[in-house]
Amino acid sequence: MLLNGFALGASSGVFTGGDIIFTIFTFIILLFLIKKFAWGPLMGMMQQREEYIANEITAAETSRVEAKKYLDEQRQLLTEARTEAQTLIDNAKKQADIQGQEITELAQKEAQRLKESAVLEIEQQKEKAVAAIRDQVASLSVLIASKVIEKELTAEDQQQLIDEYIKEAGEKR
Repeated sequence: MLLNGFALGASSGVFTGGDIIFTIFTFIILLFLIKKFAWGPLMGMMQQREEYIANEITAAETSRVEAKKYLDEQRQLLTEARTEAQTLIDNAKKQADIQGQEITELAQKEAQRLKESAVLEIEQQKEKAVAAIRDQVASLSVLIASKVIEKELTAEDQQQLIDEYIKEAGEKR
């Protein structure tokens, strides 16, 4: 017999309570077996997969944090290295400026010393030349005086004699 399109019984068309209990019992056993052999292992694999993915995400986050930390450290080290390099360059420039000034000062002092030495030498040579001229003038004066004493001269003769001796003195030089 059909009730709303379903068969109620297998052969007699009568629906019995034993069939219902057997079907429920079979259904419960089937659910238990599915839970034990299929659903449990399936859920266990899903749980393992979830834990694996969670661990991978945690590891990736840890790696990202460590990489960021390492990057920040490298940036800091690079900044420090640049600062140190700039300091070294600045110190080298200052040292070069100081050495340049020292070299300039030494050169100026040496030039001044050479100038003073040359001036002193010129003065000494000048004094020697003046002394030599004095000696010559003195000897000429003595010579003129001795010649004048030998002759009695008129004013004209004296002038001529002086001119000759001056001419002689000029030729001796």
